Amino acid sequence: MNSDKIERLRERFEEIKTYYEDIEVWLARDLQVMLGYTEWRNFTKVINKAMESCLNAGEELRDHFVELNKMVEIGSGATRIVRDFMLTRYACYIIAQNGDPKKEPIAFAQSYFALKTRKQELIEERIRLDERIRAREKLVDTETKLSKTIYERGVDHLGFGRIRSKGNKALFGGQPTKKLKESMGVPKSRDLTDFLPTITIKAKDFAAEITNFNVDSQSLYGEKEIAKEHVKNNKDVRELLKKRGIKPENLPVEEDIKKIRRQVNSIDKKLLKQDKKLRDE
Repeated sequence: MNSDKIERLRERFEEIKTYYEDIEVWLARDLQVMLGYTEWRNFTKVINKAMESCLNAGEELRDHFVELNKMVEIGSGATRIVRDFMLTRYACYIIAQNGDPKKEPIAFAQSYFALKTRKQELIEERIRLDERIRAREKLVDTETKLSKTIYERGVDHLGFGRIRSKGNKALFGGQPTKKLKESMGVPKSRDLTDFLPTITIKAKDFAAEITNFNVDSQSLYGEKEIAKEHVKNNKDVRELLKKRGIKPENLPVEEDIKKIRRQVNSIDKKLLKQDKKLRDE
């Protein structure tokens, strides 16, 4: 997420903020949209989890979650009453903490509501780290799905490993995984992907998603046929990157994803230390 996008998110969160007796508050239905939840019923599940967290922290719910009903138009001049909540900054913060981490605005919201005085550099760093973690987790999900799909098509886990390796080789311009690890300084026992930059992880995920789709839609069967498809998709993704001046094998490795997770946890602990300050506002 670049600086411009972060700034737009900041402005939008500021726009939906209002005041009640000199206290800054947000309406839950406005926050629902900002956090990427399309259905109110799904968002209320997150609100309920946040309420539990609030109680566990020894806080009074009524100090942070004020339930209210409001009239809304539903078309043709008709109206109906809907449920809503008026939320303090602390309530918004713990809602974000309990939200779906796969939703892009969640990471921003966690920092936005936690930091009374927001430093752009800290927000950007946390979101950058979260983005790489989310990309890695998404790739794991995609490859797990692919593994299950091709297992039903006559390919065992060893065959999946070979297909995956051939895909890597195609994406990295013909270099095998072993050679890539050596040149990048990645430990032999570790997965190469744990050290790749976000754009390369997303490239691998995109190629795997295409393979998933085509294996199913074209009823591909057997290791040879599926491997051919996966190699083609990785080559195509590589060509797309090359057109933008990007060669995956030339990109520098990034910090171990395990360390990145620890860094995010460290940032979260620092933010949680501000809870008392947030609750006292």
